[in-house]
Amino acid sequence: MTVLERSSVGSGNTGRANGGIRAQFSSPVSAALSQESIEVWERFESEFGTDIGYRRPGYLFLARDRSTARQFEENVRTQNRLGVPSEFLSPAEAAEHCPGLHEEEFRAATYSPTDGFADPNLGLQGFVENAREEGVEVRTNTEVVDVLVEGGRVAGVETTERTVESEYVVNAAGAWAREVGRMAGLELPISPRRRKLVVVEPEEPIPESVPFTIDNDESVHFRPERGGAAVAGGHFAAEDPEIDPDRFRTSTSIEWAATVIEKAADVAAYFGPETEVRRGWAGVYAVTPDHHPIIEETVPGFVNAAGFSGHGFMQSPATGKLVAEIVVDGAPSLVDISELGADRFERGNQLEEGTVID
Repeated sequence: MTVLERSSVGSGNTGRANGGIRAQFSSPVSAALSQESIEVWERFESEFGTDIGYRRPGYLFLARDRSTARQFEENVRTQNRLGVPSEFLSPAEAAEHCPGLHEEEFRAATYSPTDGFADPNLGLQGFVENAREEGVEVRTNTEVVDVLVEGGRVAGVETTERTVESEYVVNAAGAWAREVGRMAGLELPISPRRRKLVVVEPEEPIPESVPFTIDNDESVHFRPERGGAAVAGGHFAAEDPEIDPDRFRTSTSIEWAATVIEKAADVAAYFGPETEVRRGWAGVYAVTPDHHPIIEETVPGFVNAAGFSGHGFMQSPATGKLVAEIVVDGAPSLVDISELGADRFERGNQLEEGTVID
C-alpha cells in the first residue's frame, strides 16, 4: 500500500482543523460514523502509542429560536435511539455545564458527555507512524497528476515522479477531491470553502471542563484551550464562495475576530471588550451540498472518501475502516453508508444535517 502526499504529511487542512469529535448529529449516518470513530479515539493513546490531547468535556448546542429548540428535541430522540447519550436541557441545566452562560438568552440546549476534541496534528502523526510500521509506504512531495483507467477499471496513478500501478485508488484528497475525481472522469459536487478560527484570551479564564459550546442560531462557537484561553469561530457572511485551495488567505481579519468576540459575549460572560486576540488562521472545508461525505467505490477500483464538510478528522477512523472493507471485502459493513453515494445528488436524495458548525 502506498500513500501519496503532494507536499508534506498534514500540509493540507488537517493542521488547521479545530479537532472536534462529536456524535451529536441530526443525521443518523453521521452519528453512526462518529460513534464508531469515537471508539477508536478513546483507545488511541494505548493502541497507537500517541497522546493526542483527547479531552471530553462534551458538546453543548444552544437554541435561541423556538423552531431550533423543537429540532433539538427531535435530534436527541434520534440520537438516543442510536445509542448516543445526548440530553435535552433547559437553559438553567445548560449553565451547569457552562457556568458563564447567559441562560436568559436561550430556550433550550443539548449536551452529550462523550463528545470532545483532540489535536488533529498528533492524531495524524499517530496514524502515519503506525501505518509505516505496518509496511505502508508514505511518499511525500509526490503529486498525482492523473488517474489511469484501463478497460473501465482503475489501473493506478501517474505522479510527478513515476507511474504507480494499483488495482485501487482512494480519493481522500479533501479540498482537492473534486480535482482528483476529474482525473477519473467524475464530476464530484465537492466545493472548497474557506473557514476561520481564532485563539483568544477571554476576560475570564474558561475552565477546561466547559464544553465545546455552539450558539446554533447565531453561528458562533467556542471551546476551552489550555491556560484559560478559547478557540472560537463562526461563519457570518451571507455569501460563501468557492475558493482555490492552493490560493487563499490563511490569515484572518481583525473585523471578523471582533465579530466572533461580540457574538461570543452574547453567549457567555467569559468574553467582552477586554478579550484579547492571540492568533487566528483560515483553512478549507470540502463541502458537499448536503454536508455529508461521499464514501463509495464510484467506478471500479476508484474509491471516494471525501466531502466531509468539516467532519473529516472526527470521522476518519470509521472512514478508514470502511475504505478497507470496500477494498478487501468488496463491500462496507461497519456502518450502512448506502446513502452516501455520489449519485444521490443527481437522484434528488440529498440528506439533511441541522448541526453544521462553520
